[in-house]
Amino acid sequence: MKAVVITGASTGIGRASALALDRNGFRVFAGVRKKDDGEALRASASENLTPVFLDVTEESSIGAAAKLVADAVGDAGLAGLVNNAGTTLPCPVEYLALDAFRRQLEVNLVGPLAVTKAFLPLLVRGGGRVVNVTSGAGKAGVPLMAPYVAAKHGLEGLSDVLRLEFGQLGVGVSVIDPGFVAPDMRGKLERDTGDVIRALPQEGRARYGGQLAATAEAISTHAAQGSKPDVVADAVLHALTSKKPRTRYPAGAGAKRMLLLRRVLSDRQFDRIIHRMSGLGDV
Repeated sequence: MKAVVITGASTGIGRASALALDRNGFRVFAGVRKKDDGEALRASASENLTPVFLDVTEESSIGAAAKLVADAVGDAGLAGLVNNAGTTLPCPVEYLALDAFRRQLEVNLVGPLAVTKAFLPLLVRGGGRVVNVTSGAGKAGVPLMAPYVAAKHGLEGLSDVLRLEFGQLGVGVSVIDPGFVAPDMRGKLERDTGDVIRALPQEGRARYGGQLAATAEAISTHAAQGSKPDVVADAVLHALTSKKPRTRYPAGAGAKRMLLLRRVLSDRQFDRIIHRMSGLGDV
């Protein structure tokens, strides 16, 4: 039975991917950060799915997870690693705390690199593949989301380097670029946005409060109308099982269109589209 590790498996794309891999005969080690999330995932899966505590920002947590998996799979190694864990923080750059920015990079960029390095010996042993879940924001800027955008742009570039370097090790690398996907994110995004607005000084609230609320509402609305996480899970499955996996998989509502527009339009033309999609009107 081929073994796969996936990070951020508690909800959304990560959960859907873990369950899809389980249904398709993989031995899944599903990274979670809460015991309750692990138990809920385990209850929806077969006995071949094992929840694993994995915080991608903690070296000790990554090391412990790598040892647990290594002991379990032995000489067979890993067939795949899916770097899916991520988080967002809406905030205008003018008031963005550098510590908060660094935290986003730790979760969304440094974390995938740290996890990949920890599991690389097992991937080499098993002739496995790395699948990095990025975002449309990895190709296009989104106002008021600088930490997330910077990290996802970085993960796109890092994935290119990994693909070039890991090829000689027999380890393939693919990127999943989700479009609008419909996890249950509205409540969290609205709470986070509200916290950011309240933390701004008075002049910051006057300048950005309405824009932050409009962007959060636009993102939540697009996501609610988007594809199910299973669409992205199908792309993850293809990247891990196809004889000729693609290097990039646009997946979910609007993904292909967004990437096409980014290539063919000028920056100014594309900026106008992003402003409208973000709920900020025209520029």
